[in-house]
Amino acid sequence: MATESNSTKDHILDCGERLIAHKGFVGVGLSEILSAAGIPKGSFYHYFSSKERFGEVLLTRYIDTYLARLDNLFKPDGTPARQRLMTYWSYWNVSQCDIGADSCDAVAAGSKCLIVKLSAEVADISEAMRLTLRGGTDRVVSRIAQCLEDARADGSVALSLDAANTALTLYELWLGASLLAKLRRDASPFEHALMATEQVLGSTAR
Repeated sequence: MATESNSTKDHILDCGERLIAHKGFVGVGLSEILSAAGIPKGSFYHYFSSKERFGEVLLTRYIDTYLARLDNLFKPDGTPARQRLMTYWSYWNVSQCDIGADSCDAVAAGSKCLIVKLSAEVADISEAMRLTLRGGTDRVVSRIAQCLEDARADGSVALSLDAANTALTLYELWLGASLLAKLRRDASPFEHALMATEQVLGSTAR
């Protein structure tokens, strides 16, 4: 019974995530989520006390999944840590692709990063969602900093590099690139960010 309950909850979250990644949190009404998931309103409120609470749970789940993928990407595998970090930035452009999904069953062409998509939008309308996103970005920056510490240890960046400050600088750089890419509707900001990242990391220690 618990498994069935969790399956229904996850189904609602899956449908909501696809819609919100495409249209934004405010742009998707509750009725649209219900229609995409094929459930009555009562079923939604059985799992979520409000749309805001739904958004908070959705973001928590998304961030946990994002961090698990990041941990897998950054885990030592015999390659220089700098290379693993650059792979992460190289994938950033892909994570900003348009979903193009208007229903839960639509085939997504890509998957927008909800952290980038919703940060500016929900910061002004929901304190709970803002804090969830803030905590999530802090954890992402912490993972990047640890990868940079590994890069210092294996010599793929200079020992003098400040891992914590550099991690924050790079994350801010790529968040800004994401906004510019939306305005320009091309990938040039990501290309510039990739070059700037190499400059920030500098030459290898050995």
